[in-house]
Amino acid sequence: MKQPAALDVARAVAEEHGVCVRPLAKERIDLDTGRVEIIPVPCGSTVASVCPTCAEKNRRLRMAQCREGWHLTEEPDFTPNPPTDDQRALAAYRADLVKTYRQAVDEGDEIGAEEVREEVAGVDAELRQLGVRGALPALEARPRAARKRSTRRRQDAPNLPRRPVSKRTVGRVFGGKYQPSTFLTLTLDSYGKVRSDGTPVDPATYDYRRAARDAVHFAALLDRFVQNLRRCVGWDVQYFSTVEPQRRLAPHWHAAIRGSVSRAELRAVAEATYHQVWWPAHDEIKYSGDHRPVWDARVKGFVDPVTRQPLPTWEQALDQVEAPAHVARFGVQVHAKGILGGTEEAGRHIGYLTKYLTKSIGECFEAKTTRQEQHAERLCAELAVTPCSPRCPVWLLYGVQPRGARLSMEPGRCKGKAHKRSTLGVAGRRVLVSRKWSGKSLADHKHDRKEFVRQLLADVGITQDDQPKRVVWNNVQPGDPNVPPRPHLLLRAVAERRRWKAEYTAALLASAGPRRSSATDQAA
Repeated sequence: MKQPAALDVARAVAEEHGVCVRPLAKERIDLDTGRVEIIPVPCGSTVASVCPTCAEKNRRLRMAQCREGWHLTEEPDFTPNPPTDDQRALAAYRADLVKTYRQAVDEGDEIGAEEVREEVAGVDAELRQLGVRGALPALEARPRAARKRSTRRRQDAPNLPRRPVSKRTVGRVFGGKYQPSTFLTLTLDSYGKVRSDGTPVDPATYDYRRAARDAVHFAALLDRFVQNLRRCVGWDVQYFSTVEPQRRLAPHWHAAIRGSVSRAELRAVAEATYHQVWWPAHDEIKYSGDHRPVWDARVKGFVDPVTRQPLPTWEQALDQVEAPAHVARFGVQVHAKGILGGTEEAGRHIGYLTKYLTKSIGECFEAKTTRQEQHAERLCAELAVTPCSPRCPVWLLYGVQPRGARLSMEPGRCKGKAHKRSTLGVAGRRVLVSRKWSGKSLADHKHDRKEFVRQLLADVGITQDDQPKRVVWNNVQPGDPNVPPRPHLLLRAVAERRRWKAEYTAALLASAGPRRSSATDQAA
């Protein structure tokens, strides 16, 4: 029984050669020859417990993205390309379709209007395939509730200095040659005294409710901080950041900020930043156990299980809101440090930024004592009854119908990421990057790395002439007899990787040129 299984050996070989250990089958059709092949495609997971190879590739790609944009000395170019003739023609055709749709609606022609809607959907999809960002206006504008909230700053928050924001994204130069950037760490407020292992000194007084709500709304608080920081310093601050858990399981933010920002300004902005959650009050659970709202087909909504009275809808509950249900703030700990580009310290901080990217939030914390396990369980129990969005079914426990309520909803059970143990309330992305960070998307950075290898191979005469030029990729159907088993896909991917690695090694040796070993050759 101690002998390794064959599949385990194959997975070990795949990890050794940098191959995805759980490849997905994709159908590739060569449009020139009509040949159909089943190709193993990497799963693309970012968690090492799922696929260590893909997770490590993603981490190194993020490291390259962070390094390229942190210490830029020139403004990235965001001048859009001019529209092509095909894009202009499709946009004009869509304008004609909108006019036709208006006429069909005015004449009451439902069949004609439906045909136009389908055609417009096809045109929009084709525009996206042609490389058009964004979306054109919909055929029918969605009505929005005219609900106004006060924009006056809270009296318990200090005033925030405000300056006109210029379009500059690079930092200032000091002494004619130094252009440092900033490494920043922000944490959430305290919920009670904790020990060195992160567990509360008194679990009975530890504010688990506020901890859960702060974790759910942490991303919105970060957006508010960046907005306030740009208004305070007067230029378009760019950042590359990651979200990690502390020992007490509260999320904190590590950010590489381009340019130099003083510690006093960072502390002032963090102190003045807050995020108000204008949701219905959800402090007291009204339904639990077997006493939960039920769906009534007659009213097309959830009703009280005893009185059969319909619960207030989301819009009705918002109309009764007079004060924010929660206010998220940062803590007093603000750590900032100036970093010069190209130094060993910059590389060390980039590694620190991406240290835990191959682990989920829950995997970054490993309970080693009973006290730590109980602390995690208490927090997860509070997250289970904390609404994560207006569409969260947890709202039914508080007597409010979520937005878009439907029969398939189960009161109190939400499949959102915020309620899972692996996220600890942080439902969004682990990596947050501003739009003008490096002037490239993550796909562009990946393409640059591939293009470097292709160019190196082409310089020594190694080309991929056997690869099809025009292909179409399709998903395979479950139970397709043409799809080989996953171990076969894994071994095929390993063979391809070994061939590519041999070609790359040969290209490196050829590009380095012949090595001179004798003193005569060195003198010559």
